[in-house]
Amino acid sequence: MLQLRPGCECCDKELPPDSTEARICTFECTFCADCATNKLRGICPNCGGELVARPRRPAAKLATSPASTERVLKPAGCGAA
Repeated sequence: MLQLRPGCECCDKELPPDSTEARICTFECTFCADCATNKLRGICPNCGGELVARPRRPAAKLATSPASTERVLKPAGCGAA
């Protein structure tokens, strides 16, 4: 099950579970659409994988399968991939 992490690893922008702005790689590294497109050019800086739109979990399922509260943040931000 996807963790649905709460924020962008680069800029710490809030990315709630229903966000259409969240992008992830196959390891669930999580970035906002702006950082994924403009800073990272669609490539995860951690693994080199493709960044794609994160699926949204139906609200009814969040009660039994909540999103993660774990934040992952790169203190220096993300440079270009």
